[in-house]
Amino acid sequence: MRIVIDEDTAVQLVEPLRHVLIGHEVKHIYDLNWKGKKDRNVLPDAKNAGFHVLVTKDHAQLNDPRECDAIKKSGLHHIRYEQRVEGARGLALALGAIIAAMPMVMQELENADSQRLVRITSLDQRPKSRFEVTDPQRNPPSPYWR
Repeated sequence: MRIVIDEDTAVQLVEPLRHVLIGHEVKHIYDLNWKGKKDRNVLPDAKNAGFHVLVTKDHAQLNDPRECDAIKKSGLHHIRYEQRVEGARGLALALGAIIAAMPMVMQELENADSQRLVRITSLDQRPKSRFEVTDPQRNPPSPYWR
């Protein structure tokens, strides 16, 4: 699968993901010269460029009717995470959570029969699971998922 990392996520995540996601292509928005592009434009462009997955820190997208619609229309698997703590410690916790979860997330997505929404759980929450997967056709994530 082809994965694009959103601009709001540290570019330093790309190399570790390339090491743990053998057989998948990982690109950052910067690699594609899409810096500054609005998410509503990134989503269809990513789909048209052959990407399957978007990783983002922007958890508010599902609360915005236009962005939610763009996610749905793109058909991309949408993976979001939180950086709950500011600074270098928070960045380390967020990136660690993504790196730890992504091999399992990708396995889940490879077996999915349609678009999935994934929330990666922060390392500082002591979760039961590293991630949660939602089938938006069965459980719409917001009132804006039409």
